[in-house]
Amino acid sequence: MERTNTLVVRPRSEQDRELLHKLLDASASLWNELTYERRQNYFDGKSVWDTADYRKRYVDVLGSATSQQIIRKNNEAWRSFFAAREGGEGTAPPGYWGNEEDGREWRTYIRNDQYTLQTGDRSRLEIPVGKALKDEYGLDYHDRLRLEVSGVPKWEGEQGRLELYYDEVNDTFRAIQPVTVPDSQQDSPLADETAALDIGANNLVACTTTTGQQYLYEGRGLFERFRKTTREIARLQSKLNDGRYSSQRIRSLYRRRTRRRNHAQNALARDLIERLHTEGVSTVYVGALTDILETHWSVEANTKTHNFWAFRKFIDRLACTAEEYGISIEPRPEAWTSQECPQCGSTDRTTRHRDKLTCQCGFEGHADLTASATFLRRQTDVSRPMARPVRFEWDDHGWSELPRSRESPKEQRTNQSIHG
Repeated sequence: MERTNTLVVRPRSEQDRELLHKLLDASASLWNELTYERRQNYFDGKSVWDTADYRKRYVDVLGSATSQQIIRKNNEAWRSFFAAREGGEGTAPPGYWGNEEDGREWRTYIRNDQYTLQTGDRSRLEIPVGKALKDEYGLDYHDRLRLEVSGVPKWEGEQGRLELYYDEVNDTFRAIQPVTVPDSQQDSPLADETAALDIGANNLVACTTTTGQQYLYEGRGLFERFRKTTREIARLQSKLNDGRYSSQRIRSLYRRRTRRRNHAQNALARDLIERLHTEGVSTVYVGALTDILETHWSVEANTKTHNFWAFRKFIDRLACTAEEYGISIEPRPEAWTSQECPQCGSTDRTTRHRDKLTCQCGFEGHADLTASATFLRRQTDVSRPMARPVRFEWDDHGWSELPRSRESPKEQRTNQSIHG
């Protein structure tokens, strides 16, 4: 059984912080260079596996083992891409760890036998660095970079490949450590409840659980800020001299826009998974990516789904967070859930206007919450009365429950309609 520990990592000095930044930046460079060559090969009809030896290029900075781990991670991403294509999913080739506009994602991977994690009174993490960085920062041949660690690992067992990344929003380094633990250590042996998510363009996530709970995370405010920043970027670009495509101000706005989105995504994944864990949920069903993207076809919705919401990044973060709690994320087809009437089962007699779904049979309810409930019923045989939905909105720091969200007469009507 695999579980995940997430810990905060702190450099002991400004020099250690600078060294760690260079290590993560070099890792991103390796990933991006390898990804660029493979994408070029792919679009030219060549083999993506026929590339330069990037391990040799980066061994002096990252060390041989770390360089190889990043290359292996890249290999895994491409194999997943090809497997998805064979399965009929319309997915894009692996992308880059950031770019000039959005800012670089600082991240690296350390092989399971190349790092030491000790917790207690003086918790610490030791990781290898390449010879060039050792020489630059005065480390001896056998020295490793030592970092302070805060937080207590939830799981103990055989350690796996460590992911180390920089959380730019919170100016914090974090470590994600997968471990293999005995089944006897499972924290919620009785957890067998299920949840289903409808991921949308206006309401970011609508969730229904077999315990009778419903959660709705609203996204209009977030998108309006995203669109406002996008307009400002376009205005500044229109004033550039011929031949110029960007500026320091434009790059700064791109980075700010991406940081805000990522921060909200990460916080949503954390908030939702913690609530589901408390509910005893062990499996979460999400719509297959192709179903999600094909649903939102308008120009505005396309901007939301592809640029603003970044579905793939969110689902990856959701799966990573769920893994910490022993919750499984399962993609499933969700076609027509947004149009199906839960009262009569019709899909051609329903009408959706904004957040409302109505049917000629008399049904009226919240479209996204109805879709998540329909999606859940397709995966399970459990049918329980629904509590009034809990609504959340983003306040730049976290997802806050809207006042009296559980007592909305509108939602009371919605739930009565859904369950007859």
